Amino acid sequence: MDPQVLSQMMTDSLFILPEAMLALFGLAILLTDFFLAPNQKSWNSLTAFLGVGFSAGSLFEVAYQNRGAFGNSIVIDPFFVFFGALFLASTALVILISVRYMEIEGEQHGEYYALMLFATIGMMFLACGNDLIVLFVGLETMALAFYVLTGFLRRDRRSNEAAMKYVLMGAFSSGILAYGFSILYGLSGSTNLNDIADTLARRPAHDPFTLIALATVSAGVFFKIAAVPFHQWAPDVYEGAPTSITAYVSVASKTASFALLLRLALTAFWPVRVDWVMLVGVIAALSMTVGAFAAITQTNVKRLLAYSSITQVGYILLGLVGSVNKNGSLNKLGLEAMAFYLLVYLFFNTGAFAIVIILRRKGVIGDDIEDLNGLIQRNPGAAVLMLIFLLSLAGIPPTAGFVAKLLVFWSLIETQHYVLAVLAVAYILPAVYYYFRLVSAMWVREAVDPVRPVITLAQKLALGAMAIVTLAAGIFPEQFVRFAVYSVFTPFMR
Repeated sequence: MDPQVLSQMMTDSLFILPEAMLALFGLAILLTDFFLAPNQKSWNSLTAFLGVGFSAGSLFEVAYQNRGAFGNSIVIDPFFVFFGALFLASTALVILISVRYMEIEGEQHGEYYALMLFATIGMMFLACGNDLIVLFVGLETMALAFYVLTGFLRRDRRSNEAAMKYVLMGAFSSGILAYGFSILYGLSGSTNLNDIADTLARRPAHDPFTLIALATVSAGVFFKIAAVPFHQWAPDVYEGAPTSITAYVSVASKTASFALLLRLALTAFWPVRVDWVMLVGVIAALSMTVGAFAAITQTNVKRLLAYSSITQVGYILLGLVGSVNKNGSLNKLGLEAMAFYLLVYLFFNTGAFAIVIILRRKGVIGDDIEDLNGLIQRNPGAAVLMLIFLLSLAGIPPTAGFVAKLLVFWSLIETQHYVLAVLAVAYILPAVYYYFRLVSAMWVREAVDPVRPVITLAQKLALGAMAIVTLAAGIFPEQFVRFAVYSVFTPFMR
């Protein structure tokens, strides 16, 4: 091999060090798990946590490179660093809230933590990928890990059913996405996103082949984020999966899929932004409508949060709509709103599921609304934390959710999408109703179950971090917004 080529490959290999660290520790967990006694399996969580830490250190090392690698098939830029940090933070939080929960479920195995690290590898490549092949492999790496994790409670029929539905729907959506990618390759003769953008820019306006590619690729991505009408899998998967994995899927998987959506929309499909703005606006409105009204009737907390998550997806998509001005230029405020929303959503949505996790104990699943009854009497700290997370989900000050929704409203008004702005404000009202059903159960109703929920030290650390970020980003949002703007707007500045 040419020494110059070999040297270039060695240099490029340094830029996938964050993913390599995760792979190394994931394999280490699988190897060492055989030597651990059943009562020592929880040590795997420490190995996984160390893997996340080493990956974060490697991410910091490459943070300021701002260049392409492996023939520009991956790009190391602020966008990758931002989303990579979110994925690692989400993984670390879920590891902390998982340990006791998996012990109660009797499924404390090393494979659980290894699969989480492998899923994170797929997410990282979705954030840095600049090539259709890299993006598709990253997406499927993430998806396959989540399919297994969803059905990890092998003796639970709900978990098995959820995994089966997830696999079938996921395979269908991946096929549609691959078909869309194949059209893009056929049009451009390249899998590189920049080459595809150049090709689409030269094609006539409203070209049918371009629109078919846009529709099929969008359908595949909309499934991954559970946007209407590709949301049917979400309530069943959220309810049946282990609650810790429900939290992981609802946040990390969605954030990774939004990273994919942004890469495609702002690079490959930028020449047809007028078309995808209309498409995304319709999908956002449908998601807010279906999610808001379906959540009202739910009695299971996980299903309620599933429909709530669909509504939140609608709000985040509105940020993408608000990222394009009427003259076709890029609007900074829209990307700012979207990035900030994804940043803070990670913390308050995971926090809500973490409270559901602490209600789980032997003989009690703890995911019905009635299981929250009298929580203020049984564990005042948990009730206060859940109130903070629910206020943020509803978009009520002084929480991060309020600032996130406010930024979305401003971006829509700046780009003259007044109808969508009115809808976004209107759907806060049903959200307040169904979130406050949970608040009423915790703070008003009498406790049926007198047992005090136990919160481990690891869970306390995770819940504390999530509550602090939720409140800090709501009261002092400037630093968080500045980080989001630099990370997401700078790489696509036009």
